[in-house]
Formats: sequence, C-alpha cells, structure tokens
Amino acid sequence: MAIGTASSVAGGAASAGPVLLLLLLVASATRPVAALNSAAAFVQNAVYSNRIAIFSKSYCMYSMRAKRVFSQLQETPFVSELDQRDDGPQIQNALFDLVGQYTVPQVFVNGKHIGGSDDTLRLLASGQLQKLLETS
Repeated sequence: MAIGTASSVAGGAASAGPVLLLLLLVASATRPVAALNSAAAFVQNAVYSNRIAIFSKSYCMYSMRAKRVFSQLQETPFVSELDQRDDGPQIQNALFDLVGQYTVPQVFVNGKHIGGSDDTLRLLASGQLQKLLETS
C-alpha cells in the first residue's frame, strides 16, 4: 500500500508540475509587458507634456547635432538620454512602435514627430522648424 501511496503522490506532483510551470511563465511574461507599457507611457508623457522632446544617446553625433539646433534657437528641449537610463532599450522599442524607427535622435515638436537629425536640419533650413515652434 505504501507503494501505491507513493505513486499517487508522485502522480499528483507530476500533474501539478506543468501547471506550476505555466503559472511561472505567465507571471514572468507580465513583467516585460508592464515595463513596455511603462516605457510607452513615458514616451507619450514626454512627447505631449513638453514643447520639444528629444530622445537621444549622449555619445551620438547626430543626437548632439539635433540638440545643438535647439540650443542655437535658444530653446530648451526635454532630452532623454537613452544610454543613461536602465529602461533605455524599452523606451527605444516604444519609440519604434510609435514612429517606426530605432535610430536616435527622435525629435518631437508640439507633440508632432519631426524625425531625426537630418530632418531637423532640413526643417531649420526651410524655416518650417521656426514656424512649428511659433505655433505652440
């Protein structure tokens, strides 16, 4: 009888194993989703709460160039240096979901995505950037 009891216990543990594994997988899968939602919320908040928002990397020459444009216009943008944030990769993924590009910088003026460094310089040269800044 002891053998039957041991096999019953073993059978019960074996059937509980896959359920426990499934629960652990589901629980761990929700953490990245929450982080991604948090990153997406951060991006949305930065874009819509600031006149100018730049998602940048501190070492990137294109990011430096875009930030310099606003400095020359005597504007103070909100800048998020993705390489200096623990959640930088998640923010970059959220930006990709929003604008379809992984590259930095990503520049927003008055909640509108204007693009990267080359796009910012093009808008500056045409006078459109100044017009966008005046409409805020």
